[in-house]
Parts: sequence; C-alpha cells; structure tokens
Amino acid sequence: MPTTIPTPALASGIEAVGYHDLDGRPCIKMAMHVVDDRWYLYLGPLWEPGLLILDVTDPADPQLVRRLDGPANTWTFQVQAADGLLIQGLERIEGGWGLTPDDPSEEGIWVWDLSAPADPQRLSHWQTGTEHGTHRNFYAGGRYAHLCAGAPGFYRHLYRIVDLEDPRHPVEAGRWWLPEQWLAGGATPKPFSSVHGPPWVVGDRAYISYMKAGMVILDISDIATPRLVSRLDFGDAFGSMIGVHTVLPIPHRGIAVVSTESIHEQGSQIEPLNLTVIVDISDEANPRVISWVPVPVPPAGAPFDSFHRKGGRFGPHNLHHGQGHPDLDNRDDRLYQAYFNAGLRVYDVADPYEPREIASYVPPDPTERRGLLPTELTTQSEDVLVDRRGVMYLTDKNWGVHILRMSDG
Repeated sequence: MPTTIPTPALASGIEAVGYHDLDGRPCIKMAMHVVDDRWYLYLGPLWEPGLLILDVTDPADPQLVRRLDGPANTWTFQVQAADGLLIQGLERIEGGWGLTPDDPSEEGIWVWDLSAPADPQRLSHWQTGTEHGTHRNFYAGGRYAHLCAGAPGFYRHLYRIVDLEDPRHPVEAGRWWLPEQWLAGGATPKPFSSVHGPPWVVGDRAYISYMKAGMVILDISDIATPRLVSRLDFGDAFGSMIGVHTVLPIPHRGIAVVSTESIHEQGSQIEPLNLTVIVDISDEANPRVISWVPVPVPPAGAPFDSFHRKGGRFGPHNLHHGQGHPDLDNRDDRLYQAYFNAGLRVYDVADPYEPREIASYVPPDPTERRGLLPTELTTQSEDVLVDRRGVMYLTDKNWGVHILRMSDG
C-alpha cells in the first residue's frame, strides 16, 4: 500500500503524520466509528460508487481493511455514523462528473449495521421517489435521520425526516419545504432554492443551508410539522450560483457558522467572492452577520502569489462536523475548513467578532489524475474530519487521505 507522506506545498502549525492512497480511489466524506479501542474511518469515494473502511488506530500506519462496491451511476460519498449505524446517501451522478445518461442509478439512503465494524451489514434501503435521492444528511444517533432529500412533485431537495426506530424499516416522519419548491402545487421554482444540507439539528431546532434561499431555522418540536422560525437571505452579492453550502450552529454560544461554496474553477467564470461568516443567532428570529472569517492568502515566498490564480476552485468547501459524536472533536472555539486549492484552514473563533486563522496545510498538487476534475491538475481539498485525539483527515479529488495533526498538539 502506498503510504509515503506527500511533502506539503505549504504548512503552518500543522504536520503530517500519515497518508493512505486508498488504492487510487479518492474520497470526499468521512465518518468515524470506534470499537474496542480500534478506530475505523469510513470514506465515500468520489469517482466510483462504494464504501472504503480504513483502520486508523495508528494514524501513522493506516490500513485499508475493506472496500464495498456501490450501485452504478450513483454517488455514494455521503456517510454519517452514530449509535452503531451508518447512513449512506445515494443520488444520481450529475452531468460532467461521470454520468452515463441512459444507464439507471440508485437513490435514497442505505442504512448499515456497524456491529462488525470491518464487515458492515446493510439493514435497509429508504427511497425518496426521485433520482435526486439524498445529498448531505445529518444523523447524530437516536431515532431520527434528517435528510436533504428529493421528493415527487418538488423542485430539487427539501428537508425530510426519517424515523429509524426500526432501522430495518425506515419511514418518513416529517418534511418541510419552501413554497416555490412545490411544483405539483403550481409553484415556479427559483434556481437553486433547495436544501443543500446537512439539516443540522440541536434540540428542537434544525439549521439548514438552503442554497440561494440562504440560512433557514426551523422549529421541529413537532417532528411531523416543522415550522419556520427565520430565514437569512444572502442575496447575489456573495457566493457562487448555488449560494449557502453549510450552516454549522453553536447555539449555546448564540452563533452559527455559515459558508458558501466555490463552484467555478479559477479563470473559467468569474463569480462573487465565496465566504465563511459568523452569524449571531441569539435572537433566532432576527439572525445577523457579525464577522468574516479571513480569506486565505499565500505567505511570502510561496510558490504561487495568489490562490485566485492557482487553478482549480478557490473558496470554502466542507467544514468539520462534530455533531456531538463522542469520538470526534467538538470544540466550540475552533473551525476546520477544507478550502479547495488552499487546502485545510484552521480558525480560532473564541471571539466571534474577530475570527483568526491559526494553522493551515496545503498538499502538493497531485502527480496522477484519478478523476475528471479539476481541469488543471491541482490540489482540491474536499472535506476534513477531526477525531477526539486531535487527528485530522483531509480528502482531495485526486489524492488519498492526508492524516494530520496540529504541531502544538
């Protein structure tokens, strides 16, 4: 297995402790499950369907213990693990990402039993009824999974709640949508007015990244009939054509982190600045932006003068999601963000009015193309997951998984 650690293009405050090539199968999303002091990282591949299981008990010596195939023509890279279950999203691959237009695909979620962590058993398949399937979902254990899911008669994705009391027979328990999404009711959809997810749930509130509709807060005290609390519209001045990508709430501090997603590769089409901001939600009926997270800038002497001109996408992508998981980092004063061609950025948000970057790690540009994108073969950090040991896992479109740690511990 190739385990040589690639030399980073740039690094500040972060050191590499391990690497795994994943047998040449780049992944995006990750989930953690710990059993009998063994640490298992579940990864969803990007360029082919399936599921990879990596034993990261020793971060310096990761071992690929299992690869499971997935349904053809289907993205399966969205994974969430909690309470001994793994929820895997299924959706039809989009054009330009390897779709075979005339071939069938699968959709919905698969529910896996992780009792034998290296040999998961599929318990059930819940379907949305549309090829959109599910995108970024939320499962933090317990009875309900909160999904970004398609539905017949609706535009793109809405918020659907699935009851997993019997994980062999999931059933829908509730749903919520914007009026302009209800096509069957005669609505005219607004482009990208759709859930992106995950619908992040804390207590009886769901915080939802709703793409061009902004950030939505719902009261879900009645699971069957969620109710709108507020919506913060970011308009067209900032962010790509899809709008808000992630909402990460920290309600006990009265704040939420909101980010957009860069879509276009640098030079292919000019889009407004993508951003990560801190939103005051102490008055949840009137959320307001209070600060900007710093945009990455290469240091003096870097091999490139600007991430804007480096190639590939530049801008925020996925944030680390602890979701209260006992084996993950759940600090409320630190953000970990995959930033496409700017690699991994770590921010101190102890003072929400003055977030500051404290560490970064930019992998080198890949030397071997494993997928269709980006057009120019360059680093494209996709997602980051941080375990409670402080070990950080960083994925890329054309790399395996980089295993990192803060230099100061």
